[in-house]
Amino acid sequence: MLVLMLYFFSSHSSRAMNESFNGTYYEYVEDYDDEVCEKQEVVVFGSIAVPVFFSVVITLSLTGNILVLVILAMYENLKSLTNLFILNLAISDLIFTSGLPFWAIYHIKGWMFSEIHCKIVTFIFTTGFYSSILFLAAMTIYRYRAVVHPLSDVRSPKFSYSILLSLLIWVISIGVAVPSFLFSTVVQIPHKYTHSQGCEYQSIQLKAIAIIQQNIFFLAAFVVMGFCYIQILRRITRTRSHTKNRAVKLVFCIVAVFFIGWVPYNVTIFLTILADNLVNPFHDCKLSIHLDYVFHVCRLIAFSHCCLNPVFYAFVGVTFRKHLSSILHRFSTWQNPERDQQVRVQNFISHGSLY
Repeated sequence: MLVLMLYFFSSHSSRAMNESFNGTYYEYVEDYDDEVCEKQEVVVFGSIAVPVFFSVVITLSLTGNILVLVILAMYENLKSLTNLFILNLAISDLIFTSGLPFWAIYHIKGWMFSEIHCKIVTFIFTTGFYSSILFLAAMTIYRYRAVVHPLSDVRSPKFSYSILLSLLIWVISIGVAVPSFLFSTVVQIPHKYTHSQGCEYQSIQLKAIAIIQQNIFFLAAFVVMGFCYIQILRRITRTRSHTKNRAVKLVFCIVAVFFIGWVPYNVTIFLTILADNLVNPFHDCKLSIHLDYVFHVCRLIAFSHCCLNPVFYAFVGVTFRKHLSSILHRFSTWQNPERDQQVRVQNFISHGSLY
């Protein structure tokens, strides 16, 4: 529904924008009839797969992450550093999700929005990516200290310290994402007989710098988290603490799924740099087309991370399941007051109380 609403909202403004390019562009395209690698089948694949998949992801992400926020607000202690990290992860996922409808429309009709929308959506994607990495790294390091060096963590971090740490992570994420806002723009993408508009960086060089920065950031986080979890796994094999094991298992699942989703995507976008710069053998048309298909699939997997975290809270976190059951019970009794009254009467008969 969100994708369709944005599509109809933007179709009128994009028609006028497209007409302004049609008069002068075709002469330019004709010079490229023999040079442009025709990727119409890839475009068709993206226009079908991406909107459908993103619509599912948007629905699941909004439902799941809003439930996480509600449960944290109603039942959990937000002075806990782990809960504060989970809260920020849910917010990060919702921010990331807000940009997906625009990308879905992009694959249906090209970029139909203004340049400022292009900058904002790119900025949202980049902020969501970096904030997720940083909060996951912080959760992993905190769990590493709690399990591997418990004596060095005699007192829990103060609430003010937790808030300052969260704010610092957001400041870093936004700061790293600022170049994506400054240097992204609406560009013309040539095809064999036509053209489309895209939301890209202003030049191939700027795009390459952004992708290399993203990969370096990702690799550094991978090394830190990998080290922490090797040490955690070594420690928990020597002890038998069900509480610790559940907490470690939850964080491990979130981090593992994040990396399984984002590693192929980051490798693929690095290969696209080689294709854009005509590096052998990636500038070959057939290989470039295959790379585009792989890019589409890897991106669908990577972008779905925003709806998967709540699933792991539900399946791994026992406390989360209990809170979710309580919310569903409240909702069912609110929807069916007669059933709630019957339960109260039964409680009165059994225990002499309505509650």
